[in-house]
Amino acid sequence: MIQIDQVQKVYSSRKGDVHAVGPLSLDIEDGQFISLLGPSGCGKSTLLMMVAGLLDITKGSIVIDEKQVLEPQTNVGIVFQKPVLMDWRDILGNVMLQIELRNLPVEDYRERAVELLNSVGLGDFQRAMPYELSGGMRQRASFCRSLIHDPHYVLMDEPLGALDAMTREQLRNDLEQLWMSTKKTFLFVTHDISEAIQLSDRVVVITPRPGKIETVIDIDLPRPRTIDVKQSDQFMNYVKDITEIFSGYGVI
Repeated sequence: MIQIDQVQKVYSSRKGDVHAVGPLSLDIEDGQFISLLGPSGCGKSTLLMMVAGLLDITKGSIVIDEKQVLEPQTNVGIVFQKPVLMDWRDILGNVMLQIELRNLPVEDYRERAVELLNSVGLGDFQRAMPYELSGGMRQRASFCRSLIHDPHYVLMDEPLGALDAMTREQLRNDLEQLWMSTKKTFLFVTHDISEAIQLSDRVVVITPRPGKIETVIDIDLPRPRTIDVKQSDQFMNYVKDITEIFSGYGVI
C-alpha cells in the first residue's frame, strides 16, 4: 500500500517560496484504481512525481510497501502526458527498452511485450516506427512499456490529455481493461471529472493550489463502465457533486 502522510512541497523562487502541495495525507490500498482530480496547477502531478521518488518532499513522508520513498522507485511503471518514445526504435523496441535499461534478460520478456501490444490492438504494429502511428497508438505503446516489467504500481500523469475526444474515449476503455486484467494499483492524474468517475474506484478531489484533499469519493458503479453506466443517474450524480465542489472554488 502507499501511505502519504502530511506531505508538502514548496518551491523556492526569486519572488519567494511557492507552496505547491499540501499538507495532505492519503492511504492508497492495494489493487485500486485511484484518480487525483483537480484543476490545472493544483499540484496533482507534483504529488505523483513525489510518489515516484522523482521529486523531493519538502515535509512529511511517503511510504510504499513499508519503505520510505527517498529516491526514484523501481517498482513502479510511469506513463507521462506524452508517449516519450524513441524515434529510432520500433514499437516493440520501445517497449523492450525498459527491460534493457534494467539489465533484465531480454528474451524472457519478449513474449510478454508482444502479449501487451496485442492486448491494446498494436499486435500488427510492433515493427512500426513511432512516426508511423497515431497519437493514440503511441500512447498505447507507452502503456505497454510501463507494464512490461510487471510493476506493482502504475503512475499515470494525464496520459490522455493531449488526445482528441474520440481517441481519448477509446483509450479510457483500454485503460479500464488493462486494470481489470492486471488488478495492479493505478494512480491516475486528471482534470476531467467524467474521466475520473469512469475509471476509478476512488476519486481524490484536490483543491486549487496549494493542493490539499477536499474529499475522497468512493465510486460505486459496475464494471466495465459501459455507455449505459455512463448515462445512468448515479454516474451523473457523481458528476454533479464534484462539479459543485469546484464551482465553490470558482474554477468552473
